[in-house]
Amino acid sequence: MSRFKSFAALAAVSALALSACGADDKASFKAPKKNSDGTVTITVGASPVPHAQILNYVQDNLAKKAGLKVEIKQYQDYIQPNSALDQGEIDANFFQHVPYLKDASKKNGYSFEHGKGVHIEPLGIYSKKIKDLKDLPDNATVAINDDPSNQARALELLVKNKIITLKKKDSPTIYDVESNPKKIQLKPYAAPSIPAALPDVDIAIINGNYALKNKLTPSKDALYLESGKDNPYANVLVWNSKANEKTIEAVKKLDKLLHSKEVSDYIKKTWPDGAVSPSF
Repeated sequence: MSRFKSFAALAAVSALALSACGADDKASFKAPKKNSDGTVTITVGASPVPHAQILNYVQDNLAKKAGLKVEIKQYQDYIQPNSALDQGEIDANFFQHVPYLKDASKKNGYSFEHGKGVHIEPLGIYSKKIKDLKDLPDNATVAINDDPSNQARALELLVKNKIITLKKKDSPTIYDVESNPKKIQLKPYAAPSIPAALPDVDIAIINGNYALKNKLTPSKDALYLESGKDNPYANVLVWNSKANEKTIEAVKKLDKLLHSKEVSDYIKKTWPDGAVSPSF
């Protein structure tokens, strides 16, 4: 074979390989496993409390009738569930609200879709050192989320309690504080580690799920609790738009179950103090 023909043949093979890889982004995502009882299995990544608890209720009481078997993989942070979903290691995740999802997708190029809000976990201000926010001392240390969406949410609680004011901005950070009469010191932490920092700071702003996980009762222990009314931070079920169509179909069935009356009643019964409340 001539050198020209060899090159042409190699180019043709390369082109075919590239077209095969690029023809369908969904090729690397498998269809859900079919089980002998007629159900299909989907794997959902979730925070332990309350997300995994809610999913366990669905699996034990509602899933089979809808043709689903829900396997739950628990994560202790807010990073891995989205990374795993992007890589096709799980079929959906259930741990985040839409502002966090939008920020993570913008930073990482995720191609995710989401359902409507399932529940709210109110953000709260907690302390081991004071009983009332009026007693917050000058130069107080404040533990606050380090991720942008939850940091903006936490700062708003400080604004509502007239501890600081913020520059007008859609997603303010600790660098957008306009006035700080008490000269408080804002210390960013990863959300899961804030409860452990509680004894070392004057106040800590803690996500509802991590408060529950660390045996705090938001309605009793929080000095101030975020309102659930018209709250944009409802948690949602998220899936990968590049996934196999059968997988997406199954995940959407799960999303429908998460918005059922049975799930609403379960949430109200399990958390009667409003530490978790349905958002539908």
